[in-house]
Amino acid sequence: MDERLRNQVEKERRDLTILQAVIADGPIGIVKLSDRTDVPEHKVRYSMRMLENDGFIEPTPEGAVPAEDIGERLERVNEGIDELVGRLERVRDDEVRMGDIGADGGRDDEVAVDES
Repeated sequence: MDERLRNQVEKERRDLTILQAVIADGPIGIVKLSDRTDVPEHKVRYSMRMLENDGFIEPTPEGAVPAEDIGERLERVNEGIDELVGRLERVRDDEVRMGDIGADGGRDDEVAVDES
């Protein structure tokens, strides 16, 4: 799960990097986005497709531009990130508590026997 989560976070970070460049420099195409972000063209293309599917950018003949309601969409993204961080913190806290249980399942039921 750890590796899968890292990969997903990296993809989301890349998408946000591409989105920031589109907002700052749009209309902009794949090659220029790749040059400006140091993200390989095939990954830029994938991120742009995801951003378009999610309604963050729109294609034009000159290149990608931000969606008209980008401000509202970004507010929702920020709220979602805050919620996700909270959920991840709760998962981490649950794992820490589970780690406190220990290898023996948390049972301290060993009884000392007096052999005198």
